[in-house]
Amino acid sequence: MGPLNGFRIIELAGLGPGPFCGMVLADLGAEVISVERVGAQASKPALDCSRRGKRSIALNLKSEEGVEALLKLTETADALFEGFRPGVTEKLGIGPEQCMQRNPRLVYGRMTGWGQYGPLSKAAGHDINYISLTGVLGAIGRAGEKPVPPLNLVGDFGGGGMFLALGIVSALLETARSGEGQVIDAAMTDGSAVLMSMFHTAHEMGVHSLQRGTNRLDTGAHYYDCYETSDGKYISIGSIEPQFYAQLMEVAELPKAEFGEQLDRSRWPRLKKTLEQVFRQKTRDQWCELMEGTDICFAPVLDLKEAWAHPHNQVRQTYVEVDGMQQPAPAPRFSRTAPGIRFAARQYGADTAEVLGELGFAPEQLEAMRSAKVCG
Repeated sequence: MGPLNGFRIIELAGLGPGPFCGMVLADLGAEVISVERVGAQASKPALDCSRRGKRSIALNLKSEEGVEALLKLTETADALFEGFRPGVTEKLGIGPEQCMQRNPRLVYGRMTGWGQYGPLSKAAGHDINYISLTGVLGAIGRAGEKPVPPLNLVGDFGGGGMFLALGIVSALLETARSGEGQVIDAAMTDGSAVLMSMFHTAHEMGVHSLQRGTNRLDTGAHYYDCYETSDGKYISIGSIEPQFYAQLMEVAELPKAEFGEQLDRSRWPRLKKTLEQVFRQKTRDQWCELMEGTDICFAPVLDLKEAWAHPHNQVRQTYVEVDGMQQPAPAPRFSRTAPGIRFAARQYGADTAEVLGELGFAPEQLEAMRSAKVCG
């Protein structure tokens, strides 16, 4: 099993980045128990890959019995994480103080968009808002055009879910030494700001303009962009280093007199227009035959289904099929403690009786809790 085998982590179920964090931890070997609300259901939960590898229990956390069941569960856990607005779990009686009274070694992870404190901490928001506040969104887009949201990858999943997972693992390492738990405040604004570190550096060094679409990595440079091919598909070029750029000029038969001054920014707009014409002369597959696998730094721009079928991804088994659903395989790879998917997504609340039974709840107690709509 994965490197986190033996750790028990409780996920207070939410949407998007929370389940993603739990999926990553489960893929890496942790036993993740997802606590759903009573009555939650989905027509096809197996199609939600973020639910894979987790046991699912349903509790009514607005009832005393449901709260007590969760607190008893925390006594057996190494970590718990939630993604509610600040103060919500405290009102329910399952905040950090209440949980850590039961288990002083507990790592309590909290993920929000704005953080646990600050002028905006209680306000609603989404990924697009969090990355707006940290300069991320303002830096993404073509020159003279409006900013382009990069899906919700940077705020929710990169700045939120992945930083929360890193925080939990880091805190678990510290707890192993100190014997004490702690609370993690994972804000998507903080995380997305950290993801921009390289561009803060570049700006301070005077090599990154605040005007989007004019820099080397934001489509300003002709040698780092996507280009349409004759069949209406796209390829990507990232020939940054001079030796790679030289190979691009050679294979694409670009005249050195015109393209030789790679770093002359005044030429970039004109050279980009020329490259647009060049790449429209062949299909995407024809360019793949010429450039794929070379040091040009080239790749076809694939959709999700095409990515599944690409030979490189097939050989590395980057994608797997679980119960008929194609989905990304666990990452990263380990030489000795290989991560994996223990089982496909469970039905909502499918493991309630089993998990609560392990905690010592008798069958008649479970039945009483069900009848009172305390558990699923």
